[in-house]
Amino acid sequence: MSTPRRLARIIVLLTLLAALAACSAVKLGYNNLDTVAYWWLDSYVDLTAEQAPRTRDDIAQLLQWHRAEELPRFVEMLRRMEQLVPGDITPAQACTFVDELRQRLRSLADRAEPAVVTLATSLQPDQVRHLERKYEKNNEKFRDDWLKLTPAQQREKRYEQFVERSEMIYGRLEQPQREALRRDIDRSIIDPQRILADRQRRQRDALQTLQQLLDGKPDFDTARKQLTAYLVRFENPPDMTYREYQEALIQEGCRSFAILHNSTSLVQREAAVRRLRAYQRDLRELAAAQ
Repeated sequence: MSTPRRLARIIVLLTLLAALAACSAVKLGYNNLDTVAYWWLDSYVDLTAEQAPRTRDDIAQLLQWHRAEELPRFVEMLRRMEQLVPGDITPAQACTFVDELRQRLRSLADRAEPAVVTLATSLQPDQVRHLERKYEKNNEKFRDDWLKLTPAQQREKRYEQFVERSEMIYGRLEQPQREALRRDIDRSIIDPQRILADRQRRQRDALQTLQQLLDGKPDFDTARKQLTAYLVRFENPPDMTYREYQEALIQEGCRSFAILHNSTSLVQREAAVRRLRAYQRDLRELAAAQ
């Protein structure tokens, strides 16, 4: 199953929200992430009474490690962002932070792996069916959110999301900047139908991998190898065309960010510096609260 990467993404996401909102409510969310992560995981596999205590302990240990080891790395990353903000940036510079976030996800997933293998090998057939139904529900929501929209509505939704996230950093965008964002989104190669198809491929792979564990009842090391092989396929789709598409989307995002940043005024960049410094302070406080 995709639990190591999914749980990693949740933790990294809330870390980034704490870093990109400077908000006491988000900091509270991080401080309660053990509960959030447990209920998220339970919604996917319907944890049993026997699995629950071990899972809670494993999540607590993972978050303790993340607070001590990973939050300081985010602070350092934000410090380097702050140093770049006063000047223009290139798409390549923006992508260095994407690469770093990928590494943080890998580190977190690797740390979580032993606990995930233990949980995965304890799952029962009804829990795998529960996971399958959860996937179907998520896919239907994705269809509602994206595929049922016209192409124009999809572009408008992406535009509104981009503006909202950008204004968290720079403050209100000027009309010429908004117009440039619209033009950039109009050129985007993003294809929700293609994204859904790959999600479904990964889900089928996850369910097949779990079924193999159920049928074969392998020892820990064998199960770990099977899950590791799945995670490699999860991160690197076998379809080379789709892998190229994924990379093109990342490059597109880096280019869009650089275009926006390079259009900002001195006042907007000064606002971004202040926010980045506040984010660093918030993460230091979170890291210190052992």
